[in-house]
Amino acid sequence: MHKLKKINATSKSGNECISDQGKQIKYSVLDFWRWSVSDLLSNATRGSFAEFIVGSAVGLNPENLREEWDAYDLTTENGIKIEVKSAAYIQSWNQNKYSSISFSVKPTRGWDYDTNQRGEPKRQADLYVFCHLKHKDQNTIDPLKMEQWDFYVLPTCQLNSALKDQSTVSLNSLKKIANAIEYSELGKKITAAHKEQMNHK
Repeated sequence: MHKLKKINATSKSGNECISDQGKQIKYSVLDFWRWSVSDLLSNATRGSFAEFIVGSAVGLNPENLREEWDAYDLTTENGIKIEVKSAAYIQSWNQNKYSSISFSVKPTRGWDYDTNQRGEPKRQADLYVFCHLKHKDQNTIDPLKMEQWDFYVLPTCQLNSALKDQSTVSLNSLKKIANAIEYSELGKKITAAHKEQMNHK
């Protein structure tokens, strides 16, 4: 059998419909999106949404689709590789108390699409953006409101120096090595962190 090559996904408008034997069914891709990812507080969806938020701060082109298994979460138009992590006090399920805030920073073995091989364990991206949905009121929490988030940006060299091979970092520990910033500052901070990372190499 011939080698099966990577399939490049194409952007959907949402108007595309499910069909059966050439006959359209009344449900569309937009219906699927509404059904599957409307809960922006769920862990899985919030993680992807945090990536989108960071992308929006650096001029994300929505036509360049998210790569589910890439070694890092985002690549900007000028080649900055970004790892995005998210956490929140409030979840979409029943809680007895607020969730403790920590982020995974475990070194990973990046997957090369061309060779189908994984490399040596390391932190793959140029920099990390930690997205903390800090709002604590269930009645008013809304991940679409950027003022309900704090962001922490660190070049990977600084993260490696501070955390070594740690797998996770708590919010309190993160605050010792990075300052919380607002969404409006995110783009400039990412550019500055990337410059620091490039100077370190």
